[in-house]
Amino acid sequence: MSVRIARQHWQALLGELDDARRQRHLVTYRALIERLQLPPPAMQVLAAALEHLAALDARAERPLRSALVISQSASRLPRTGFFECVERLGRFSGPPDGIAAASWHASEVARVFEFDYPEVP
Repeated sequence: MSVRIARQHWQALLGELDDARRQRHLVTYRALIERLQLPPPAMQVLAAALEHLAALDARAERPLRSALVISQSASRLPRTGFFECVERLGRFSGPPDGIAAASWHASEVARVFEFDYPEVP
């Protein structure tokens, strides 16, 4: 099954991530779904959009903005699918729930906070 995000939701997602980056904070999947008012299947739509954004950032050799989106769980890390995606992109290798994942994620978030992304048209 292929899921797509509407253009207005995509633009809003980029705006939310840019705000989070400038304010140097992380945002949960749930908060993004609510703020963007994504239609069902909201989590699948958001996950697909974040994976697409990760691929775009990786291709442009930029830090991955999708790293700013985390689970509400105690781990405060992105979901397993994020780590599977970044492994496919060649950015991370290892278990998605260990010390290496947490360390890599913290480093990537710091890189995102410091990077100056081009304006979205």
